[in-house]
Amino acid sequence: MTETAKAVGGLRNVAVAESGISSIDGVRGILAYRGIDIHALAEHSGFEETFALLHDGKLPGRSALAALGSEMARERALPPGLLPILEAMPRSTHPMTALRTAISALGPFDPDADATPAEALLRNSRRLTAQMALVVAAIDRLRNGHRPIAPDPTLSHAANLLYMLRGRQPTASAALAMDVALVLHADHEFNASTFAARVAASTLADLHGAITAALATLKGPLHGGANEAVMRTLEAIGTIERAEPYVREALAAKKKLMGFGHAVYKTEDPRATHLRRLSRSLGEEAGDTRWFVMSERLESVVKAEKGLYANVDFYSASAYRVLGIPTDLFTPIFAVSRIAGWTAHVREQLAANKLIRPEAEYVGPSHVPYVPIDKR
Repeated sequence: MTETAKAVGGLRNVAVAESGISSIDGVRGILAYRGIDIHALAEHSGFEETFALLHDGKLPGRSALAALGSEMARERALPPGLLPILEAMPRSTHPMTALRTAISALGPFDPDADATPAEALLRNSRRLTAQMALVVAAIDRLRNGHRPIAPDPTLSHAANLLYMLRGRQPTASAALAMDVALVLHADHEFNASTFAARVAASTLADLHGAITAALATLKGPLHGGANEAVMRTLEAIGTIERAEPYVREALAAKKKLMGFGHAVYKTEDPRATHLRRLSRSLGEEAGDTRWFVMSERLESVVKAEKGLYANVDFYSASAYRVLGIPTDLFTPIFAVSRIAGWTAHVREQLAANKLIRPEAEYVGPSHVPYVPIDKR
């Protein structure tokens, strides 16, 4: 390590590369994709349009968006060889473990897996994004003893996800809520899983390998798994009346409450603003606001006592519960969205690639003599 370099825990405040995909102002709570504020995208954009923005650098016109939708509809298919792999897994396998394995297994079946031209990589990115939703739905169906449901080519990506999971077409409000959630989770600068994908890509690993690295990273409870942990907390609380006493007891015991605080944001996570709204509206429509009210009370106490704001994971938990999504499927749903950003980052990395190889500041002993084994 050079004399001017300084080791920083967790690489906090260290810029490791330039990127034109998304940007964050943690002090003011601003997130933008290609310069467009996340609030505008959450209110007006759909997932397909957001995918095009992340990959093409601009919003698509009507014809381009229609062409992307048609291409993704064609790519919503899984090779026959993948289902036996999923069926061979124990039903107790965590969906994220199954998803990580499935995406890696898709690699040999992909017609563009070993192609290097930029056009092939873009086709591969679109295909893998379309397939991710199918794999997640297939994992859930198979572990419950059901056959996977074929996608409906007339439905959007978000609506298809709910349809393939639940076996019935979602309501317009449910499809819209899922679409907004996918937009909000699509990218977030150099988060842990995105950085893992870029590190893998920098070695010239194939796209499926890079995304497998991202999925392995996303599973961790300090990253994508946090939304699952939030729901486990709400389930443990059980009732609205128990919410405030529970969180005060947890804080007194110095127990970590997932879904609060963020490594980047010093104010409210802008994505939480929309997920709070979705959680409330979905609960009101379903006639069951219990999960939202519990979440709101937890948030109120934590903000008052610790000054911590809700992050993207907090209200996504209660929103997904009302949508009928199993708790252990929350993180795979995250991946269904974040694949858009991961693939965009892999393409950006490879466009001007340089192997990512940081240094470490050695703090161990030095000048230690070697002792022969018979004298130890």
